[in-house]
Amino acid sequence: MKNWAAPLIASGLFAFLSPGLVFQMPGKERPFEFMNMKTSVASIFLHAVIYGLLIILFLVILDIHIYA
Repeated sequence: MKNWAAPLIASGLFAFLSPGLVFQMPGKERPFEFMNMKTSVASIFLHAVIYGLLIILFLVILDIHIYA
């Protein structure tokens, strides 16, 4: 059996946290913008930090496993 938790969690978070896709923080005019499909260096950095923290939470701290 293979543990599918890591690739599923990483793929889902990557898609959801792509800057400008669903939300962007910080935005260009406001601190938080939805679905503007634009990005900035600050937004890319902030989303990367959030992505890394959530990956650590799910895979290291909570130790989630999905077997198929």
